[in-house]
Amino acid sequence: MAEIGGGGGGGCCPPMDLMRSEPMQLVQVIVPMESAHLTVSYLGDLGLVQFKDLNSDKSPFQRTYAAQIKRCGEMARKLRFFKDQMSKAGVSPKEFLGNDVDIDLDDVEVKLGELEAELSEINANNDKLQRSYNELMEYKLVLEKAGEFFASAHRSATAQQSEIESQQQVGEDALEAPLLQESVDPTKQVKLGFLTGLVPREKSMVFERILFRATRGNIFIRQSVIEESVVDPNSGEKAEKNVFVVFYSGERAKSKILKICEAFGANRYPFSEDLSKQAQMMTEVTGRLAELKTTISAGLDHRKILLETIGDKFEQWNLKVRKEKAIYHTLNMLSLDVTKKCLVGEGWSPVFATPEIQKALQRAAVDSNSQVGSIFQVLRTKEMPPTFFRTNKFTTAFQEIVDAYGVAKYQEANPTVFTIVTFPFLFAVMFGDWGHGICLLIATMYLVLREKKLSSQKLGDIMEMAFGGRYVILMMSLFSIYTGLIYNEFFSIPFPLFAPSAYECRDASCSEATTIGLIKTRDTYPFGVDPVWHGTRSELPFLNSLKMKMSILLGVAQMNLGIIMSFCNAKFFKSAVNIWFQFVPQMIFLNCLFGYLSALIIIKWCTGSQADLYHVMIYMFLSPMEDLGENQLFPYQKTVQLTFLFLALISVPWMLLPKPFILKKQHEARHQGQSYAQLGETDESLQVETNGGAHGHEEFEFSEIFVHQLIHTIEFVLGAVSNTASYLRLWALSLAHSELSSVFYEKVLLMAWGFNNFLILIVGILVFIFATVGVLLVMETLSAFLHALRLHWVEYQNKFYEGDGYKFAPFTFTLLGNEDE
Repeated sequence: MAEIGGGGGGGCCPPMDLMRSEPMQLVQVIVPMESAHLTVSYLGDLGLVQFKDLNSDKSPFQRTYAAQIKRCGEMARKLRFFKDQMSKAGVSPKEFLGNDVDIDLDDVEVKLGELEAELSEINANNDKLQRSYNELMEYKLVLEKAGEFFASAHRSATAQQSEIESQQQVGEDALEAPLLQESVDPTKQVKLGFLTGLVPREKSMVFERILFRATRGNIFIRQSVIEESVVDPNSGEKAEKNVFVVFYSGERAKSKILKICEAFGANRYPFSEDLSKQAQMMTEVTGRLAELKTTISAGLDHRKILLETIGDKFEQWNLKVRKEKAIYHTLNMLSLDVTKKCLVGEGWSPVFATPEIQKALQRAAVDSNSQVGSIFQVLRTKEMPPTFFRTNKFTTAFQEIVDAYGVAKYQEANPTVFTIVTFPFLFAVMFGDWGHGICLLIATMYLVLREKKLSSQKLGDIMEMAFGGRYVILMMSLFSIYTGLIYNEFFSIPFPLFAPSAYECRDASCSEATTIGLIKTRDTYPFGVDPVWHGTRSELPFLNSLKMKMSILLGVAQMNLGIIMSFCNAKFFKSAVNIWFQFVPQMIFLNCLFGYLSALIIIKWCTGSQADLYHVMIYMFLSPMEDLGENQLFPYQKTVQLTFLFLALISVPWMLLPKPFILKKQHEARHQGQSYAQLGETDESLQVETNGGAHGHEEFEFSEIFVHQLIHTIEFVLGAVSNTASYLRLWALSLAHSELSSVFYEKVLLMAWGFNNFLILIVGILVFIFATVGVLLVMETLSAFLHALRLHWVEYQNKFYEGDGYKFAPFTFTLLGNEDE
């Protein structure tokens, strides 16, 4: 079995799936060519083998199955084309519920080719018809608008002509008549030409200006606005356009106008001056438009039927093509045997999967009628195996939180086991309010109860994230209710849920006094904070003291858990060096200082002493021989402190000095006259190197090892102080959450209630709800989540977690349906 260090049975912790990654092995599979495809397909269905690329030196085009992958890629392109066409037509692919795609790839390829050709032909014909339809629509608009212009011009000209003729008849002998009559020579009349068409409205003014300048003003142009948008025949997009009529003189002017029309994208259409011809053209255009509309409608119906036919089989074909492409990609990772008759593959698999893999290989050999079966064998290696944890829908999100920091090294202790409880608990310490916890719980239960339906839907980015972590949020909400009951806060309002308050007021002014104004009349409140503290002047000092000390206790407990986990690792990997020269001095140093502080806090709570713990801890270092006086909490405290201080000082060189020298001695003993030692004899020494900071190769740099150990020691000593202080964020965020909740309740809700105005009360309630949801249930939740994340990644996991492994990524078909090409 390909384990680094074999030590499977040396664990100090109870066996559980998440505590250690699954034992992995490097396996070799020799498969005959005729059954290779089916073998890889069955292994993909199994999803428990991570193949290694044995052809990494070859380019994709030099590999054995490059042609098949290209073929699958072409089919995938056709399927993407179909998907795009269905999306535009509003046709949804029919869901394919089965996983077994028993259709022939050659048949799929032929069918896809036929369908693509047919659909492309339909699209091309439809585009031609649509273009003709759009051109005729524009032509119809030109006929209407230009016809109106010519008709009005004709009426105006006729009226002017009749007026001139009447004037000439009446006033031929009048004094105002000109002495010389102007005579017009018919041979010298100028014949004007004209062009009609449509130009985009935003370009119409520039178009008119350019025409005027190009012809030096020798044109006459009229434009008419089209109220509705028209579809441009060239682009197929809707655009606002104007109909124009340009009158010109001469062929040079005409050629210039034609070039300008082309430059501005103006579509030109023929037009006749003759009114009868105009009416005839209008009739023809209207008839052709009706015919085209019917033809286009029939074409679209045919196209929709074809797309629906494709949609019925689309998912099945898509899955088949993806499967085949994945199989050939994997086959390209296998190396071709020298005989060219079989493929050799290597990969990682969990030990428990061996019988299932062998069964899949046998089934593939039988189903492919292969005369020779596949060969399966386990290889020995010093290579680091991948990390594989068997998770379920509940533990997956917690494992992802840990993996975001770093994937666990093979077989090292997994922080997720304890993170499942500690993460939501530390969140709840900062978020403690059972009213807010219930709101979170209701929102999460919606995601949990509808998970089957929601998992098959496409959600937004934020919703997708919340749905993925629904069980984390569920645990966070449950723990928030628990800590909220301890703090006795329901939207900052206390309730005597478990018993009446143990205290009563001596007089009416006791709420303004400190504890002197309260008299204890009953037994101590059985669970959590006594509700009578709320609203008194001493509430804040009391809760500050309580939460600050509680934060230190929780922090020291979790850091101790981290150091104990490092012992579990050392025990599992059989590294005595790490136990005696890392775990032991770290436990002594942390607990002689901060473990002692935690003990003093508990003793002070139990005895009701008035000792100043700040003074005790500061002068433990500054004046260790000084008498404690009133700060003494138990007999022989001074002697105990001196002992703890001495042990803490001794533990620093204990951590720093012995380990590098022991590693050096082990290295020398291992390589002196033992160059040809058996592989099995080096297991323990390999573990020492892997976990103790030495290199796995032959060179041993003592200076590098010593510097590494020096950095590690300094980091732990300083980190013991800074990490303990870091846990005070539990106190700070809990206080901030409580005070914000109190402000929203007192300054918004109660103030609105005090106005005795229904409208103000409604506004106050709305502001309170939005403030609670927006600030406390969204922003504060995110803030507490990030702080809990930091406490786990930095303060807890740095005590034992290396996180330099890599995930087990098996070849599987499970996720093919959800992947985008």
